[in-house]
Amino acid sequence: MVSEDVLRTHLQELRRGTVVVASLVALRRPDYGYALLQRLTDHGFPVDANTLYPLLRRLEDQGLLTSEWNTEESRPRKFYRTSDEGESMLDRLLDDLAAVQTSITGLIQGVDR
Repeated sequence: MVSEDVLRTHLQELRRGTVVVASLVALRRPDYGYALLQRLTDHGFPVDANTLYPLLRRLEDQGLLTSEWNTEESRPRKFYRTSDEGESMLDRLLDDLAAVQTSITGLIQGVDR
């Protein structure tokens, strides 16, 4: 039987790349970090804040996200949005994700248990 620690490690690795895709999809509608954390969690992508905020900064540095501050509320919030470059990257990532799924399905169907 596989230990919970080993399973948790592999699930974390599997989700690490998909959280980029999920963030780019979710941020097609502008949102701030905490709300994004909640939305991702609600859709099955639980992410720690210590992981998400550096990811958002990295995606912004790469030009895949844009951001702007909303100072109209009592507490200023930085809103992120998927950029045009982010949309192009997302299209390619989604194509690759679909190809990976097709390959895995082929392997599953072709392997006798």
